[in-house]
Amino acid sequence: MDVHLVDGTYELFRYHYGPNNRDPRHGATRGVLWSLFDLVADGATHVAIATDHVIESFRNDLYDGYKDGSGIDPDLLAQFPEVEEAMGAAGFTVFAMVDYEADDALAAAAAKAIADPRVDRAVICTPDKDLGQSVRRDGRIVQYDRRKAQWIDHEAVVDKFGVAPESIADYLGLVGDSADGFPGLPGWGAKSSATVLARYGHIEQIPASSEDWDVEVRGAAKLAATLHEHLDDALLFRRIATVVLDAPTFESVDELEWRGPTADFAALCRELNAPGLAERAEQLAAR
Repeated sequence: MDVHLVDGTYELFRYHYGPNNRDPRHGATRGVLWSLFDLVADGATHVAIATDHVIESFRNDLYDGYKDGSGIDPDLLAQFPEVEEAMGAAGFTVFAMVDYEADDALAAAAAKAIADPRVDRAVICTPDKDLGQSVRRDGRIVQYDRRKAQWIDHEAVVDKFGVAPESIADYLGLVGDSADGFPGLPGWGAKSSATVLARYGHIEQIPASSEDWDVEVRGAAKLAATLHEHLDDALLFRRIATVVLDAPTFESVDELEWRGPTADFAALCRELNAPGLAERAEQLAAR
C-alpha cells in the first residue's frame, strides 16, 4: 500500500491564493477539505496531513532572520487552527507542528512509513524543494506535486537541482532560500553549487583550495575563499535546511487509515457553509 503525506500548510496557502477563492475567510479551509476527499476518491487509503500550527520553530532560535510568519494575511492565518480542526473532524490524521515544522513531520513520517514492510511507497504531497532530500533512489519515498500532477522521484530531483537528494540540504546551505529567510553564501549560485556538490557531495568535503578542485567552475578561487571565510554560516544554513527525522508523528501506520468522518463533521460543514462536504465524506466512507 501507499501512504500519502500531505503538506497542509502549502495546501492552505494554495487554496487561499487560488483564482477561484471568493471567500478569503473560509474558502481555503473548504478547498483543502475537498482536495483531501479527492485524494481518497482517487484511491488513497492511508493519509496524514502535516501543518505548521505556529509559524516559528526551533530554527528561529538558530538564525534571527528565519521566517516568522510576519506579513501573512490575517484571514489566512486565522484558518491555521481551523483547518486542523476541520481535517481532524473529517477523519484524517493531522500532525500539528509547534517546535518543528510541517516539513519535518512529512520527512519523519515518510521514513517511518517505509520501515513498515506493508508499505510499498510513501508519497509526500508537496512541491517544496526542502523535501527533495527525503526522496529515495529506490522509489520508496517520492514527492508528488498535486497542482501540476507531477511526480518527483530521484531522477527528477537531480534533473532540477543538479545534485542528488542527499546533497539538497548542502545545496540550500550554499545558495540560500529566500522563502525561509536565510541568504546562503555570497557568489554561490545554483550552477556553481550544483557543479561542486555533484562532485563532492557535502560542504565539508569540498577542498579548501580551488586548486584541488577537479571540476571547472567560473570564479572558483573566489568561491573557495568565500566558503573558507563563511564555512560556519554554510553549515548553519545546511542545518536549518535539513529536515528532522525524529519529529513526532505516529506510532503505527494503521493510525493513518481513513475510515470516514467523525460525528462532528456535519455540524462543522454547516458552519463552513459547505454541506456538500459532509455528503461527500459519507459517500466515500460508504464506498
